[in-house]
Amino acid sequence: MKNTTMKNLTKLLASALFAVAILFGTNVKAQTITPNKFRFGLGVEGGIVTGDAHDFSNLELGGTARVQYGLTPTVALTLTSGYYNFFGKTVPGLNEKYQSLGMVPIKAGVKYFFTQNLYLAGEAGVGIETKTFAYQGEPDNLDSQTNTKLLLTPGIGYANKHWDVGVRYENYSGQDVNYGIVGLRVAYGFGL
Repeated sequence: MKNTTMKNLTKLLASALFAVAILFGTNVKAQTITPNKFRFGLGVEGGIVTGDAHDFSNLELGGTARVQYGLTPTVALTLTSGYYNFFGKTVPGLNEKYQSLGMVPIKAGVKYFFTQNLYLAGEAGVGIETKTFAYQGEPDNLDSQTNTKLLLTPGIGYANKHWDVGVRYENYSGQDVNYGIVGLRVAYGFGL
């Protein structure tokens, strides 16, 4: 059931990205990316948890910093890192709560502006768990060790001179435990 839900969410996001690309692809205009220049942005992130982690958490919140380098007026490279907190939920039928999972994402990516202010993005990297789901107060054991996950992220967004709002699906995989988020990032940026 969990894998089916994650696959359906992935298909839905891919379909939405494809539809937006077709709708706006014929109206390509010059973008405000300045080639050979850097931008820096700070963002607030939130997401709905999917996959194996949905049993332990419903919500992710975090903050990120992103450096962007303009290659052309429509293409930019990105490097993003920060911290995510996957809030633990109460164990059904018990008065116990799971501790929150902590994650440090480190991602490199590409943004492609297919029309004025609208972009498609793709990122890849690692997610380093700093703490993992276990019962609160439980000492660390083999079942609650942290891992490093492969992180893959397709997304779509809107950016202007200072604001960047993006929606994405972020997938974490490895060690036979796969999960993800359908997330929103709101960031304020400026040229360096």
